Amino acid sequence: MVDWLKRVLGYEWEITPAGGLTGDAYLATKDNQRLFLKRNSSPFLAVLSAEGIVPKLIWTKRMENGDVITAQEWLEGRELKPAEMQHLRVAELLHKIHHSSELLYMLMRLGKKPVTSDESFSNIRLRLERIGLFNQDQVRIALVFLEQLLPITRKQKLVVCHGDLNHNNILLSKEGHLHLIDWDNALIADPVTDYGMVLNWYIPKENWNEWLEHYGVTSDDHLIERMYWYLLLDVLHYLCWHLERDELIKYRERLTDLEELNEQIRAFNVH
Repeated sequence: MVDWLKRVLGYEWEITPAGGLTGDAYLATKDNQRLFLKRNSSPFLAVLSAEGIVPKLIWTKRMENGDVITAQEWLEGRELKPAEMQHLRVAELLHKIHHSSELLYMLMRLGKKPVTSDESFSNIRLRLERIGLFNQDQVRIALVFLEQLLPITRKQKLVVCHGDLNHNNILLSKEGHLHLIDWDNALIADPVTDYGMVLNWYIPKENWNEWLEHYGVTSDDHLIERMYWYLLLDVLHYLCWHLERDELIKYRERLTDLEELNEQIRAFNVH
């Protein structure tokens, strides 16, 4: 892979791994030029770049084996700190993404189907049963809440969602621009899928209304209940994910998250 990149770019370029779970990302450096290279990024990257949501796409090249390499501008900057997720500019960025008809059109052209809550509920039940978690106490409590709240999740406007909103995926450039990266989990779903994560993990409850107002929605009981519905679904997904991979420490961490969420829903007095 590195040799192929050097043949394409020129042997004067220094190629080093850029980290990440897949090992398919590289940093290319020559003099004062730097590029972020990745193998088999989604074609969705082009429209994300055109919308200014990810760092600028410079070029795309196809390898002899059919793999596709993309080169993006390497930005001087840093990841957001957890406390900075409270900044209202994060709300503005999410509003832009969720209201982009271009992003929605492109993702649908790539074959993405809208994810309904009924499908998600059915799938998580089957997955939990298959790996033997269906009768775990906290899981059973969560499934009761999911079933009770399922009706209010229906008939929502579904939009392009990032699906993994955490501070590590938002970059702040030296020029002060925010970019949301790592779109591998992109989906078409209820936008509360995204901003519910931000609210629950980063925003003090006393600031939820202000944040939501800046995003462009008004908080009410049904919105908060929908938020908890998708948070429960997300934790159950990762509970399965870590157990399937024998990552028992991570599994226990997620089980603690699930217990805390169940308690929050009880405190919210969901019926």
